Amino acid sequence: MKYENICKYLAEKEPDRFASWLLGREVRGTRVFNTELTIGLLRAEEVTFLRLADSILHLEFKLDVPQKRPMPLRMLNYWTQLSWQYNLPIAQVLIWLGPTNDPAVFETELKMESVRHRFQVVRMWEESPEQLLESSALLPMALLCHAENPTALLSQAIDRIAAIKAPEEQQDISCCAELLAGLRFNVDLVRNLLRRSMMHQSVVFQEVLKEEVLTIVCCQLSRRIGTVAPELQQRLLLLSRTELGHLAEALLDFSEPEDLIAWLDRLPKLLQ
Repeated sequence: MKYENICKYLAEKEPDRFASWLLGREVRGTRVFNTELTIGLLRAEEVTFLRLADSILHLEFKLDVPQKRPMPLRMLNYWTQLSWQYNLPIAQVLIWLGPTNDPAVFETELKMESVRHRFQVVRMWEESPEQLLESSALLPMALLCHAENPTALLSQAIDRIAAIKAPEEQQDISCCAELLAGLRFNVDLVRNLLRRSMMHQSVVFQEVLKEEVLTIVCCQLSRRIGTVAPELQQRLLLLSRTELGHLAEALLDFSEPEDLIAWLDRLPKLLQ
């Protein structure tokens, strides 16, 4: 799968998010605009057309600079076709994905004889990741943004992905992030960090951690106050991992079972 196609997929999955980000204002009601242009082979898979309330937003994601048909000319061609067929205002955004010093990625207009055509250009490696990190749909794109510490950015994005509640959405965004991160990071590093983060967020993993803490606390209690009665063991099983952590500190002052009973009775007040 091409990197451009991943971006196209994300944009068409959450068009409102992408339109709001690129236009710098809140946009609602955006829909994917499936239009048949007569450009023929010029239309590439990485092109997305979004229909706003009163205009068209044309997005084009590019990784490599085309050797034929320079991008300014392509953008004009799209604009002419769309304008001719739909007679609507058209905003065009060309999004370069990977860092390069090629002069073509700094071109924002076409100048040819008496023709002058302008379009917006986004170079992802110059963008700040903060806004993209706030939206699950844009999270994978954040991995391509500017960062003084790229590895810290990767960890931050992975933590945000792990916090997504819906399993299907989390898996979808995780997959896209893993693929796009391949433009910048070692693939094995990304995969390992993602899996580790997802594991820490899973209910099963949390229960395993709780059992480990509970085992340690029970061993400590048996040394301080002797064998813990079955009814007290049942009360311990109901404690959260955080509450067990508090108990691990408090039990250092215990000398008899009554100390544990008193602490459990006081627990609701201690946590207030």
